[in-house]
Amino acid sequence: MIITVTLNTAIDKTLAVPNFRPGRRHRTVDQTTMPGGKGVNVARVLKTLGQPVIATGFAGGATGTRLVEQLTEMSVLSDFVRIRQESRTNTALVDPTNGEQTEINERGPAVSEPELELFVDKLLYLAKGASLVVFAGSLPPGVDVDLYARLIREMKRLGVVTVVDTEGDPLRRAVRAEPDVISPNVLEAEELVGHEFNDDEDHLRAVRQMVELGARESIMTVPDGCLAHLAPTEPGESPRSYRVRVHEVEGAATVGSGDAFLAGYVAARYSGRPAVDCLRYGVACGAESTRHLGAGIIDPQNVERLLDSVEVEAVQAPAEVG
Repeated sequence: MIITVTLNTAIDKTLAVPNFRPGRRHRTVDQTTMPGGKGVNVARVLKTLGQPVIATGFAGGATGTRLVEQLTEMSVLSDFVRIRQESRTNTALVDPTNGEQTEINERGPAVSEPELELFVDKLLYLAKGASLVVFAGSLPPGVDVDLYARLIREMKRLGVVTVVDTEGDPLRRAVRAEPDVISPNVLEAEELVGHEFNDDEDHLRAVRQMVELGARESIMTVPDGCLAHLAPTEPGESPRSYRVRVHEVEGAATVGSGDAFLAGYVAARYSGRPAVDCLRYGVACGAESTRHLGAGIIDPQNVERLLDSVEVEAVQAPAEVG
């Protein structure tokens, strides 16, 4: 079983608005509304890919009820802790004329200490029947930034593989707890390592630096694929770095493509595929998701067709400067 953890769940609205301009009145030409938050998106894709998954986290108020009901309609198993305050609603505006997108994410509800401890107890119970846990997305306001790190240590004690996709202080703390995999985008990786990236060599250094900070493996998503620094698979081997690219895919929106990538990677890893195949499959899932309006929507048959256009290159990470 795979568990996805989303502590700041949401109802996600994605609106297609041609020629969007701030300060003007617009009408949508297409829209989707679905349960969201990064871990929820990952769970939805994993279900589409036929993997056993259960989504957990917090859900509050009428919005939380709607989220759980919609997941049930999608046949996605869930076991959320119900909280007193209302879960958030996020809005993404996609301009189909130029591909630009604007995301407005609400801050989210506060979580009480008893609600938080109830969740921890629930996760520890669910983890007894799981082999992999994905921690994804932001923390609710006021929650200790060390929470992901605390939970990673608990999962490691139980022998459960941990995958993390978050940002800022929660990511920095999580990396120190030595998760199995982290999967930031470029901006999140820049914040983690402490400097901006100017070229491809900086990207390659970054995936190695993130491993040096504590993660066993690091994957950084980029617009055309990902870069990864993977642990050795055999005694005596050295860590390996890869660049994975997909040929240009004409898409509707990139909202949630990173979540689809992560779900594809996790699905392949759970199935026991070789590490490089996991990266290829993740990139194909992320690329396929851009053809759809809304996060966490893919067509598995199109993913299989896209695999032929995904290229994997083993690369040598450049030496540290200075």
